[in-house]
Parts: sequence; C-alpha cells; structure tokens
Amino acid sequence: MIKVIFIEADGRETVAHGPAGQSLMQLAVGAGVPGIVAECGGACACGTCHCYIAQGFRAQLPPINDNERDMLEWVIDPKPESRLSCQIQLSVDMDGLVVRLPQSQT
Repeated sequence: MIKVIFIEADGRETVAHGPAGQSLMQLAVGAGVPGIVAECGGACACGTCHCYIAQGFRAQLPPINDNERDMLEWVIDPKPESRLSCQIQLSVDMDGLVVRLPQSQT
C-alpha cells in the first residue's frame, strides 16, 4: 500500500493508504479528505480535485496532458505544483507522497 499525506490549507493532515493503480482522487474521496470534492468523478471535467504536489514528488508523476492543462487554467489559485488528483495514478515510487490542498477548497 502506498502512503499519501494530504495537508489541508489550515495544516490538518489526513494519512491514507492505497494500492498502485488507484487514482489519487479516489484515495482522497475514500479517505474523506475535505477539499477533494471530485464532482465529475474523475473525468477531468471540473477541477474540484485540484491539489498541490510537494516538490520532491513531482518527477514521479506522469506529465500533464492537454486536458488537465486546460482544466488547471480554470482552478482558483493555480501554481506550478498544481495537478488534478483524478489524473494521477498511484505507483510504488510515490510512497510518502505529500499533497497540499488549496485554501479555496476548504
């Protein structure tokens, strides 16, 4: 199981564990992480699973595709570390991943 640490804008943490292949969004929703609403269910069509990926883990992620890039243009407070959690599939090299949630999603 892959450990992921979700950190809300106020600093509260939720630690969750999921299998390789599961999306980061599915893990967050299953763990009840506040701020990951996932209104479109992972279709990369809403931006309500926006998150910030800690610097040390960005190289392990798949590159942003055009669909995700387009959706990130519409999120509140995008940053270079912004990603949509529905587009990230967990892999064993992501163990210990730190994910921060935007203030706008609290």
